[in-house]
Amino acid sequence: MTQKVIIFDFDGTIADTVDALVTIANRLAVEFGYIQITPNELALLRNLTSREIIKYSGISLFKIPFLLKKVKGELKNKIHEFQPIPGIREALTELQNQGYRLGIITSNSQDNVTEFLKLNELDYLFDFIYSGVTIFGKTTIINNVLRQKQIKAQSAIYVGDETRDIEASKKANIKVIAVTWGFNSAEALAKQNPDFLIHQPRELLDVISNC
Repeated sequence: MTQKVIIFDFDGTIADTVDALVTIANRLAVEFGYIQITPNELALLRNLTSREIIKYSGISLFKIPFLLKKVKGELKNKIHEFQPIPGIREALTELQNQGYRLGIITSNSQDNVTEFLKLNELDYLFDFIYSGVTIFGKTTIINNVLRQKQIKAQSAIYVGDETRDIEASKKANIKVIAVTWGFNSAEALAKQNPDFLIHQPRELLDVISNC
């Protein structure tokens, strides 16, 4: 039987960084020419896809790579403040104990992710960490990881908290588990028709065992 590989998003899925990302985004709004996020705005944005958020914000597509670089730099200074999503540590540990291979694909920097995992004693759980930046999706990054790590698409499952995670996984022909404890709302995620939609990390175990 082929070993299943569970690939996780990082921000909002493993690490509780959403509030910090909103704070950083607001601080950089004037510099990069987009609207600030009020609590009401955030509630609205949680129901939008990545493309819709970019359109709504008014940011120039040309500025996004520079914005992401700056955000990652600011996150680096706060990495010691972040905590794992409640319950994710236990779920990850149990998945590894059951023989699943775990990895991370993130638009955050590899240094930030590695530092977070070490600080929270989670680094031993993951077989690989892959960092890459795309504006609209992660399909190319997912395909690159599958090829480099010699993972068959039918053996891989992606776990993420955003609509773009669902879209990218579908295009890469891998199953996707959408989680509601991160950025996008349950309603927005459900509209994208993920293979599974879960609300607590402990649900990962049952869902993955039945994949």
